[in-house]
Amino acid sequence: MSMKRSHASGHPFNPETLALGYGYDPLLSEGSVKPPVFLTSTFQFESAEEGKRFFELAYGLRQADEGETSGLIYSRLNNPNLQIFEERMAAWDEADTGATFASGMAAIATTLLAMLRPGDVLLRTSPVYGGTYYLCEHILPSFGIKVHEVPAGSKAPEAMRALAAEVGWEHIRGIYVETPSNPDIVHTDIAAMKALALEIAASNGAEVPLMVDNTFLGPLFQRPVAHGADLVLYSATKFIGGHSDLIAGVVTGRKAMMLKVLEMRTILGTMTTPFNGWLLQRSLETLSVRMRRQAKSARKLAELLKAHPKVLQVTYPGMTDEGDEQHAIWERQCTGTGSLISFEVEGGEAAAFRVLNHFEIARLAVSLGGTESLVEHPMTMTHSDMPQAYLERLGVRPGLIRMSVGLEHLSDLERDLEQALSFA
Repeated sequence: MSMKRSHASGHPFNPETLALGYGYDPLLSEGSVKPPVFLTSTFQFESAEEGKRFFELAYGLRQADEGETSGLIYSRLNNPNLQIFEERMAAWDEADTGATFASGMAAIATTLLAMLRPGDVLLRTSPVYGGTYYLCEHILPSFGIKVHEVPAGSKAPEAMRALAAEVGWEHIRGIYVETPSNPDIVHTDIAAMKALALEIAASNGAEVPLMVDNTFLGPLFQRPVAHGADLVLYSATKFIGGHSDLIAGVVTGRKAMMLKVLEMRTILGTMTTPFNGWLLQRSLETLSVRMRRQAKSARKLAELLKAHPKVLQVTYPGMTDEGDEQHAIWERQCTGTGSLISFEVEGGEAAAFRVLNHFEIARLAVSLGGTESLVEHPMTMTHSDMPQAYLERLGVRPGLIRMSVGLEHLSDLERDLEQALSFA
């Protein structure tokens, strides 16, 4: 039988256990311990009546009867590999359900288009991933959706409250938060943002979903649903995929809102492939082990950077002073530090480029969360579509380098970082 979400005693299984068995019954696949790859576009019905029932549920033509589940129809709608992964991700996030996408940007774009309509206002934090910025600055406005932003961080809820009053609460239909933010790794209080969303919703009588991009720390070190998030978004390319061999996205959240996201995914066709779903299942099984090992090494490297004479500033979760507001937010909503480090070297872009060009182990490439260590220059690479003055106001300066720490031996990474910094 398929593993349930809790033991017979009623005690819930931990996510690491669910990632290895939940949502899959080997007896339905010739006893195969691991789910096979369902490389098919369509699925055969046992009868015309069954096909009718499946489509009624898939298109929301009727409510499911007690104990009734939607059946397999077509891989744009559902596929075993995607469904197994989605159920396991939802269990990890303590959410109702999940949806898998062709990329992180497909997940973000589909979700925002599902939640917003012409004339609506979206409030967001900044900075965000470059693709998200472009979507909010150039694509959504062309659909008549207005987007306003406040800097991420300790003062973000207060600043967003003031912004909401300025633009008018009546048209606000969503709040979008990326925490920690990319690339400066700044925390925003999810619970405080949820309180604001509820206040706005009560005022204008409309739903105001809180959407949280959890790519940098989740699902292991941060679970936004527990702090009030309605929808949790990921680039699954990163830690969840974790091997730099696939592109994917995933969204988990409340069932009522996820039904809208799934409907939009069905019509836009932004789901990922069955094989990618299978790869994601494989990777989820080792997520906890990988992320914990990476975080352990990253902490040591962050300490090395903090003490280095050529490094002006280091930003790393949990590495702030006890009385600092950022530290307080991290303690409230995070359970670990992750493996992303931002550090600024003395000498601006020229010095940063010299450092980047002299790494021997860490690869000079964008993306993050893979088994290998990666370094990049946000201002001229991942965030190059943003004006330089805009980035500098947010603390993203020419000397800033973002590092994603991988699974290489710590002593080798320390030596590599030391020798690369000698060229700053």
